[in-house]
Amino acid sequence: MADYKLHCFAQSGHSYKAALMLALCGADWEPVFVDFFNGEGRTPEFRAINDMGECPVLVHGDVTLSQSGVMLDYLSKQFGKFGPKTEEEHREILRWVLFENHKLNSFQGIYRFMLNWAPEQARSEDVNRFMKGRSLGAMKVLDAHLATRDWIAADRATIADVACSGYLFYPREEFGWTEDDRFPNIEAWQERVKTLPGWQHPYDLMPGHPLGSNT
Repeated sequence: MADYKLHCFAQSGHSYKAALMLALCGADWEPVFVDFFNGEGRTPEFRAINDMGECPVLVHGDVTLSQSGVMLDYLSKQFGKFGPKTEEEHREILRWVLFENHKLNSFQGIYRFMLNWAPEQARSEDVNRFMKGRSLGAMKVLDAHLATRDWIAADRATIADVACSGYLFYPREEFGWTEDDRFPNIEAWQERVKTLPGWQHPYDLMPGHPLGSNT
């Protein structure tokens, strides 16, 4: 039996943050598929694991965690990796974890869902334009931040980099990004993230993608 179990599904960028962290730390872990698109997150069985009805959920012995930012903090302490060395770094890491959760990954996740999986009656061009604008605005902030540095919150990779990876490694086609929607500093940072030992594409780390592996 694996030390860690991650309840997740392949299309979830928030799940990817936790899965990527487990992979980068070399954890003994296994994914537990959650059939999100068929409503498993709303079932009493899943709500018994996470009353918020969201993925991911991380189980480690008697510890059960929801919310990806909490998981990253927990895992960094468990493995002694990707955490802060000073209080100043701690605050900077927390600043970017909060930013990605509220501004970066939240808008990208909703925008991508609306484009690809939302029921037809729920789709709205006005909503999509708004969500795309907010997504690109957050990416501009991150791109400008990375113009003069290799990593987001310190002189090395930290959980801030893992957190901001959430939706940025999914195929551009899923967002309908054009050549005008490119961010060179983010793309250079992504190449650095890919060199971290243990890095994998989200569709290789987590189950449930209908097309299987897609690196």
